[in-house]
Amino acid sequence: MSEMTKSPVFVAGKDALQLEEQRRGRSISWARIGFGALGIALFLAVWEVTALVKDDPSILPTVTATASTFWHYLFHDYPSVNGHTLVGHTIASSERILSGWAIGTVAGIALGGAMASARAVRFMVDPLIELTRPLPPLAFLPLLIVWFGIDNTPKIVLIVIGVVPIITIATITSLDAVPAELVQASRSLGASPLYALLTVHLRAALPTIITGMRLAMGGAWTSVVAAELIASDSGLGYLINQAGQNLQMSLLVSGIVAIAIVGIVLDSLLRLLHRRTDPTSR
Repeated sequence: MSEMTKSPVFVAGKDALQLEEQRRGRSISWARIGFGALGIALFLAVWEVTALVKDDPSILPTVTATASTFWHYLFHDYPSVNGHTLVGHTIASSERILSGWAIGTVAGIALGGAMASARAVRFMVDPLIELTRPLPPLAFLPLLIVWFGIDNTPKIVLIVIGVVPIITIATITSLDAVPAELVQASRSLGASPLYALLTVHLRAALPTIITGMRLAMGGAWTSVVAAELIASDSGLGYLINQAGQNLQMSLLVSGIVAIAIVGIVLDSLLRLLHRRTDPTSR
């Protein structure tokens, strides 16, 4: 190490630069939170004013009425006979989401890894991925209901159908972008092809794969809610459908709000995982 890097002036300057970067990062975070809260407050204010002007709760309920309904059904079943609380419907949808998304993610990563490692596998599977990728998962719903009934199985399979192509493409794209020098370095140190794939390829590709997981999570919510609208006796999609048929708009909006809350929580966890695995975000 040179004398310059050992000098007190250099060390002090480096520490000051790091403190300035940390302070700036905190300032940006607080600004983001502040502007985000302001945007939500403006949206709620416009909603409340519009609902009061319209003065028809069967079309657009007020924010206060929606909040009251949301709180009420946290502890009361809907429907009142053989129904569930809002929490129960949320848990039912979340279980389906997480089950189908987890299965689809594991299958997509495994399939993408196999396609990236073996050209023969890639040539065989790629046409199937390209054929099924443009198809909306809901197109398979009537067939899945005939095969599996209306329990959780067709909903989970429907989510898997939508998740696998997204994760597979994200995995292939990220693995192809890994610099060859990294793999060559690991192989020169004695790593087997499988070990290099697991510890070098996938580790370097993980941030992009997690981005694909975030996109797949959004698609999974679309699939499960649509499936619950058509064939289900529980879940947020079922609750929204029943509330709409009975013109209970405040309950319908409460179901939408519940979806938004759970979606934000799950996406925030994935974003946190992305920051933990991406060196450039530190």
